[in-house]
Order: sequence, then structure tokens, then C-alpha cells
Amino acid sequence: MNTYVILRRSGWRSPEDLEAAAERSSKVGDEEMSDDIRWIRSYVLEEDGGSVGTVCIYQASSPDAIRKHAGAADLPVTEVIPLGGTVVIRPDPESAAA
Repeated sequence: MNTYVILRRSGWRSPEDLEAAAERSSKVGDEEMSDDIRWIRSYVLEEDGGSVGTVCIYQASSPDAIRKHAGAADLPVTEVIPLGGTVVIRPDPESAAA
């Protein structure tokens, strides 16, 4: 599997909508596509107008698998970017509630 960054701009109206989407994403990924996709983490974006977006890190067999997963879980996909590597200077800070 390769690692990808998935940009989802202004995908949800509220954090509650995002929470419901996260549940769908986990269910589809874990139960229907576990051989093709793995959700690693997401960073929540506060978008203009109060909407919510995300930057997600996934491992997947292909960009098509990411798009298939997104379609099955009713998730937006603005852009899929292959990740070339990781440089960690500091661990992620403690997460605020999304």
C-alpha cells in the first residue's frame, strides 16, 4: 500500500456532520475495503463560512481505491496526493475536540 494525503475542502456544514462522516468512513474501510484502504489520521480545517474540511492521511492500494471508498462512504474528495515521505520534527500536538 502507498500513503496518500486527501484534501476534502468544505465537505461538511458542522463538526457533527463530520463526526457522522467519520463513522461511515470507518465502517466502509474496516468492513468492506480492509484489503484496499486504511485511514491513518485526519486534521480538521475550519473553512470560510463556518464549514468544516479535512486533510486526511490514508494508506491505500491506489487513488482509485480512495475514490471508491469516498463514494461508498459519501465523502467528498477535492484532491488525492501521493505522499513522498515523512519528516517528523515534533509529534502531533494534543488534539482539540473536532
